[in-house]
Amino acid sequence: DDMGLGKTLQAIAFLLADWKEKDREEAGQNAAGQEGKRRYLVVCPASLVYNWKSELERFAPDLPVWLAAGSRPEREQALGAAEGTGGVLVTSYDLLRRDIELYEDLEFAAQIIDEAQFIKNHATQVARAVKTVKAGFRLALTGTPVENRLSELWSIFDYLMPGYLFGYARFREEFEAPVVNGKDEEAAGRLQKMVRPFILRRLKQDVLSDLPDKIEKNMYAAMEGEQRQLYNAHVQRLVMLLSRQSEKEFQTAKIRILAELTKLRQLCCDPALLLEGYRGESAKTQLCLELIRGAVEGGHKVLLFSQFTSMLERLKEALAGEGIRFYSLDGSTPKARRLQLVDAFNRDGTQVFCISLRAGGTGLNLTGADIVIHFDPWWNVAVQNQATDRAHRIGQRNVVTVYRLITRDTIEEKIIQLQERKSRLAEQILGGEEMGPAALTKETLMEILEGREKGGEER
Repeated sequence: DDMGLGKTLQAIAFLLADWKEKDREEAGQNAAGQEGKRRYLVVCPASLVYNWKSELERFAPDLPVWLAAGSRPEREQALGAAEGTGGVLVTSYDLLRRDIELYEDLEFAAQIIDEAQFIKNHATQVARAVKTVKAGFRLALTGTPVENRLSELWSIFDYLMPGYLFGYARFREEFEAPVVNGKDEEAAGRLQKMVRPFILRRLKQDVLSDLPDKIEKNMYAAMEGEQRQLYNAHVQRLVMLLSRQSEKEFQTAKIRILAELTKLRQLCCDPALLLEGYRGESAKTQLCLELIRGAVEGGHKVLLFSQFTSMLERLKEALAGEGIRFYSLDGSTPKARRLQLVDAFNRDGTQVFCISLRAGGTGLNLTGADIVIHFDPWWNVAVQNQATDRAHRIGQRNVVTVYRLITRDTIEEKIIQLQERKSRLAEQILGGEEMGPAALTKETLMEILEGREKGGEER
């Protein structure tokens, strides 16, 4: 299925239905109770592990979820919990490869691999590890089963039904070579006939009448290692500073406090925005690039918004490194050049438009894009909505999918919760005051920093 059509939700619905059906069956068969619980394994890119957990908790709250991530002891604990009580175990491709010996004695009722193109090369250790897992049912989710070579499709089917498309050498001889080199329509027809019963493929244009004109989704990144340590240390310093201040002192020092809040938000994006020598990872950058790769492979065009021009510079470096074409627009872009860039993006094959939220949030018509990514949340929902409307406007022929990237267990989640409350209140009072960081009280800010509220969904 195309991006935004709900592959994850369909897979969760399958898992939940199977869990409930088999749970009822086994309740009458297994006197040992919990020992009969079924186990499921979800393998996905590292950047999507926490999104799977969030979606499972949201749509299948009765289905236990275990996250095989973090340190080795934490992963072993998650496997033990899944083995004992059943439910869904979520891990990444790389961690499965590293931990494959822990899975040797485990059997799963079903195994689901997300972004299945990760096993397109059958000779990699990741592909071998995925295919080693014992599972009664296998499902592969991908928007791009073939990226470069037809043999990539063979590798996915070798995971789903080993031997169905013959061995690798025979597949290349009977299908890949004739189809690719000789343009053999008969061989292509035979292959299509073999795989079609096992592939559910839908593009957005095929189901336009069933879709809303805009799909919005929160995507969660989880900081680990050095990035998490830096963020936590900065939060602790800010909490100590606030705890020593009276309300009057807080108001006097508000400019400094707001600057510290901005630093927290930058740490959520990438610590390199603050620390010149930082060479660690950015969880959100990895997630963003994963989304962009999938969009580009699916033939989509992307608007990428960030409040921080320095973050856009880092993202542009990453895009250039992957050979992804992009345009860029910020406050320094002359008005005439803006119009040229907008017209070019809507007409040519450039895949990504990197835009500063403040500079490009209004006045642009970018209906050539059908995917919008908000890299960092802003306090006022109206500002982000205006940016989204660069693509979601009259002249747009496709469904627009909007991804909001949020760093889990950080100020970003709390901003979203707080802004939701303010938005609901403002809707009740016409002309209500919009929310901004300057309107924060000391009490509200302490609430945000200390995490006295949990969760956070829409922004």
